[in-house]
Amino acid sequence: MQNTRLNSLVGVVTDQLGQLFRNPWRRVSLLLISLLFGFFLGSAISTTAGQRAELDIFVASVMVILFEITSQVIYGGSRQLRRSLLAEMINVLKIGMTYSLVLEALKLGS
Repeated sequence: MQNTRLNSLVGVVTDQLGQLFRNPWRRVSLLLISLLFGFFLGSAISTTAGQRAELDIFVASVMVILFEITSQVIYGGSRQLRRSLLAEMINVLKIGMTYSLVLEALKLGS
């Protein structure tokens, strides 16, 4: 890849963000925000899909497929991939969504 100004700028910005989130407290707070956003996203998806009874099974199957693909990519990859911040955020987002869907199912009694 050529070393253009845009390429250099993107490289510098990603390096600075990597240095910023290397702090353990910032990393934990970012993962907590990801967990809470996953919880919100899961409840939003379930209530939106629940408005029309036709989409419940389709949305649930799509979410299970996405969860399984995410798990396969994260846990099937290298150790370095598992320790990356983006992979941890996606995994915690998945955990929040799963918890939200289980909680919605328990609230409905099904």
